[in-house]
Amino acid sequence: MGLGGARRGQWAGAVRAAFGRGRRLEGVEPLAGGSKKGVYRLVMDDGTTAVAYVWAEDENYWPAAEGDDDPADPFSPGLGLDLFEAAHTRLDSLGVRVPAIRLVDREGAHCPADLAIVEDLRGESLEALLTRDPRAAAPVMERLRESLDAMRSHRASAFGKVAVVDAGGTSRGTSCEGVVLDRALRDLAEAASRDPRIEGARDRLEERLRDLAGAVRPRGRYSLVHGELGPDHVLVDPEGQPVLIDIEGAMYFDVEWEHVFLRIRFDDRYTVLAADGLDEHRLEFYTLAQRLSLTAGPLRLLDGNFPDRGLMAGIAEHNLREALRLVRP
Repeated sequence: MGLGGARRGQWAGAVRAAFGRGRRLEGVEPLAGGSKKGVYRLVMDDGTTAVAYVWAEDENYWPAAEGDDDPADPFSPGLGLDLFEAAHTRLDSLGVRVPAIRLVDREGAHCPADLAIVEDLRGESLEALLTRDPRAAAPVMERLRESLDAMRSHRASAFGKVAVVDAGGTSRGTSCEGVVLDRALRDLAEAASRDPRIEGARDRLEERLRDLAGAVRPRGRYSLVHGELGPDHVLVDPEGQPVLIDIEGAMYFDVEWEHVFLRIRFDDRYTVLAADGLDEHRLEFYTLAQRLSLTAGPLRLLDGNFPDRGLMAGIAEHNLREALRLVRP
């Protein structure tokens, strides 16, 4: 049961636990954009607000797949409070701004699902600011680059989700590039089963993936990465600081994985965030892998009841064409 179905008294109790008896819950507003968890604004009687994250089955639009609940898989969905808390702790320790936590509940005291209540940042996303006022967004982009530098500098000798690695655990797979290749081949198969254009180019795409993976040399140290850091996953606080959200998928991985995604999502504004010394072989390999992921993932999401179907179809179509362009004869 998500927040929308919870009894009013449960949420009034969560607000009291988070903020004391001096505030009373006045209203609950669903916030758009989440595909793996429910996100709601809690409005109190004094006008203050907070945001509730709810990791409930009926808040997750992604069709279930084998291994979804396996945190040892670096690319399993970022679901649940444990992943959120571990990522939050690590990012905060590095001085990377994340929404402050007001309450966590994994025992079901206030909700029959994992729950976190966090600081509400009422300002706009970096994506919206870049569109509205690129000049005002410029210092925010510079500060985001500083956050990325801090994350890149924090290294681990193992790869995988922050919750796994920081607890001394071991992830599945023998290398980042091996994990990416396995995932890319699965994405290729899924995309080919859903679109004849990918099916027609499947052999060329698979050959190219294997050739690119074979050119990557082993590496033994890994950086902290968000994993899906687009401008929609960065909010701007009142002081103009970038605030990272949707952090459950944070992991130790090749930093090139992060920068390929940044380059795709920020497009011509990426130059501010670009880093020196990245491995060109990894960049090339991970670009094709991410194009296939951003094709197969949205097509998979459309198998369910995700509400903004036009958005997902557009993402899939754009990345499908980009993937095919990378193996065009």
